[in-house]
Amino acid sequence: MDMQHSLKQQQRKLQKGFTLIEVMVVIVILGILAALVVPKLFGQLANSRVKTTSISLSTTAGALKMFYLDNSRYPTTQEGLDALVHKPANVKVWHGGYLETLPKDGWDNDFQYVAPGSNGKPFDLYSFGADAKEGGTDDDADIYYQP
Repeated sequence: MDMQHSLKQQQRKLQKGFTLIEVMVVIVILGILAALVVPKLFGQLANSRVKTTSISLSTTAGALKMFYLDNSRYPTTQEGLDALVHKPANVKVWHGGYLETLPKDGWDNDFQYVAPGSNGKPFDLYSFGADAKEGGTDDDADIYYQP
């Protein structure tokens, strides 16, 4: 009996690995976890792009205000945001770049700038959102700088 018991123990030690059922159960569990977690991660990614865009809009608006303090005017629509990086021809006071590079939104698209702005505002500064087109809803909605 000891010999038979000892032989079974040796066989168990030699049998390493998982059965097909065990592997399938693990794969099913991983699939369920992925189905629950992945959508939330992508939702956070979209939300972080909106937040990044809002922060970049605020930073750009601050640079526009510095330009205004130096020149008693905002850049024209034609000068655009490039006036914050490179000196426009008709500007007398320019204290170097107000920004190092032209700003981009969270989707790596250029910001939109119009001066004078709508509703009596000195300028409109906004992003077209994820779809890079005017209008839209959810992630595709336009994101405006709100002072």
